[in-house]
Amino acid sequence: MNAKIKPRNALVPIIEHLHKQGKKIAFTNGCFDILHVGHIHSFREAKKNSDILIVALNSDDSVRALKGKERPFVTEDQRAEVLAAVSDVDYVVIFNELDPLAIITDLKPDVLIKGEDWAEGTIIGQEVVEARGGKVIRVSLKKGVSTTNLIKKIKISG
Repeated sequence: MNAKIKPRNALVPIIEHLHKQGKKIAFTNGCFDILHVGHIHSFREAKKNSDILIVALNSDDSVRALKGKERPFVTEDQRAEVLAAVSDVDYVVIFNELDPLAIITDLKPDVLIKGEDWAEGTIIGQEVVEARGGKVIRVSLKKGVSTTNLIKKIKISG
């Protein structure tokens, strides 16, 4: 297994140690079923605001529950490997819940990164991060770039 991919119970003490070293930890999450330039942009922005970036990946079961039975297109193990290959990503952790609140609570990031499509005050975990003195950053989206748009293009050309 890739050294960047960690189960939650193994990642918690690593993050605690990094916090003790004064490292700033950023966190983002998603399905990342079709990785695209918008995701990369978000990871770069997260890394500009932190020392360590954790990407929490929805499990296959949670993707199906959120996106429908035809998804994910790529298995969680393969999606984790692709994310781990991104230079700005320091750790990948797979979570099975429908939302990331529990894993945010467990990992205690200093910075929570989401796209600007998430309205102010609707970001899951915002209260947890801010209560610890952290911040939430809403990253600008790349115009016209989204997984939904890519899926539509594939279906039209297929």
